[in-house]
Order: sequence, then C-alpha cells, then structure tokens
Amino acid sequence: MHRKDKEIADRSEIIGILTEAKYITLAMCAGNEPYLVALNHGYDKHKKCIYFHCAQKGRKVEILEKNSCVWGQAVVDKGYVAGACDHLYASVHFSGKVTFVRDPAEKRRALVTMIKTLEEKPEDVISEQVTENSVERVRIGRVDIMDVYGKKSEDVIVSL
Repeated sequence: MHRKDKEIADRSEIIGILTEAKYITLAMCAGNEPYLVALNHGYDKHKKCIYFHCAQKGRKVEILEKNSCVWGQAVVDKGYVAGACDHLYASVHFSGKVTFVRDPAEKRRALVTMIKTLEEKPEDVISEQVTENSVERVRIGRVDIMDVYGKKSEDVIVSL
C-alpha cells in the first residue's frame, strides 16, 4: 500500500467495515472482458465469507460458473468535505472465489446474515420471509475471501 498512514491493519476494523457497508461491488471477468456488479450482502464472521443472493440465471451467474475468481470492495462513505477537496471513507478490498450454495441450512444462514445486515428489525423480516419455500427458491453465492486489506481517510488533509 502506497499510503501506509491510511492502511487499516486491525482485523476487527476490517470486519466492522464488511459488516457495516450496505452493499459491495464485485468484479469478475468473462474471457478478457471485465464485469462489475453492486450487491446487497452479509458478512459471516464465523465462516469469514460474504454471502449474496441473485437470480437463478443471468450474466453474473454465467460468468461466475466459468470463472469463480472475483475482486471486491466494501465502502463506508463518510462524506465529502466541502471546501477541503477531501472525501472521508473506510474501505475494504478483497479477492476470493465464489461458490453457489446448495445446502438448505447454509442458504438459510446466509439469508439470516444478509437480513441482519440490512434490516432495522431483522427478526420480523426473518420470521415472515425466510421460509422453506424461499430457501429452496433463492440462489446464494458465497465469496470465500482469500486476501483482504483496508484503507481509510478519517481526517481532512490539507496540503499546501
């Protein structure tokens, strides 16, 4: 990393960003053509992976079935600082491999993880929407993280 002063070395802070971010961007490649998607997600602290849900078919699924290697990022936007030409943020970048989950118990766990990440009252949504039928129908991707690093800018830096 070029700017060591912005590096996040604390693993718990990296996990916090993966948990707090409302979405991730995931880059993949089909042949020599890059493809990028934004996804709702949930970070599973115990399995150290990221879950996402998607359609049963489509370009993303086709690409990942041929090449499961991905690069992703999660960003917590802390805002642009007007007049200072600076932006405050915390970000995590990761590489990994995607596996589509088939086990119903893991799919349920993934849905619960995602709902707890995104909903203010997750228990209500879980009880209403995580049913045997919904678990069977949904397609869940799991990103097994291979490498991860974080970077942040918490203070305005004015260079004169």
